[in-house]
Amino acid sequence: MSRLSRLAALWRRIEAGHEQVFVARWRQGLRREARQREDTLRALVLLDSLGVENPVAYETLELIPYLVADLHEWHRRMGRESFGDPGVCC
Repeated sequence: MSRLSRLAALWRRIEAGHEQVFVARWRQGLRREARQREDTLRALVLLDSLGVENPVAYETLELIPYLVADLHEWHRRMGRESFGDPGVCC
């Protein structure tokens, strides 16, 4: 084993240790916080679909195509079996 490969292996072990000590403990909480923020943004964008007047509907209309990709997972997680008009999502 060459000196360079030993240094690379040592670096990988240091990275793995750093991941275990500093990152892994906070990962679940950070993912939960990110999901809550995404859900809030999605709810704000889709207020009209939920039956609430949205004063910024014109500005958020452009964001809808970006949020459609995971719409089904979101409305299931929010406890709704179907969402919107027939054929929109489910």
